[in-house]
Order: sequence, then C-alpha cells, then structure tokens
Amino acid sequence: MRYVIDPSRLDLVEEFRASPLGVHSPELRKLLARMRWGRPEGRLVLIVLEPGRAWRLSCIPKRRGDPMPFVDDRVFTSLAEAEWHVFKLRWQEMTGATLPAEVSGDL
Repeated sequence: MRYVIDPSRLDLVEEFRASPLGVHSPELRKLLARMRWGRPEGRLVLIVLEPGRAWRLSCIPKRRGDPMPFVDDRVFTSLAEAEWHVFKLRWQEMTGATLPAEVSGDL
C-alpha cells in the first residue's frame, strides 16, 4: 500500500525543519520516501553548482536526456535551506495544503 501523506501531521514538518539533513524518525522517513519518489516526471531535484557551496532547484524532464530546467533563479548557499525549500514545495503539491506560517518560515 502506498504511503498516504496526512496534511495534519505538522509534527513531521517540524521534525524535518529542525533537522533537514539529520537522522529522522521512521514515520518521517516514510513521508520523505513518498515525497522524493512519488513520480519521476517533473520531480523536484537540487542541482549542485559548487560542491558544498551552491545549489539550484530543477525538475526532471519528461524525456530522458532532455535538459533539466531550473525552476527559478534562486541560488541556495545552504543545503539545509535548499532541502527545506524543496520539502515545502513537495508538501503543498502532494497534500494541496499550504503550511501554516508558524512552521513554514525559513530556517
């Protein structure tokens, strides 16, 4: 059975926000696996511009081998901030719910 994301589980959002690159609970790992592998076409990914220093948001193209377009002009200088940004976008896309202000701010 496919993991269903419960938009009321803001505890998982808070756990990820507190430690985007850290060790996560089993429930958060299930959520992240669903978010990261939900669908290949159009999946959001981070492109490394400078190892350990700069990342940009892109998406996987429909056809293998096609260019991977950048989503916007933003360049992240923190991997944690980049991962948090992607998490928020995936959350909204997959649940249809915008995160409340108290849990959606920057790191």
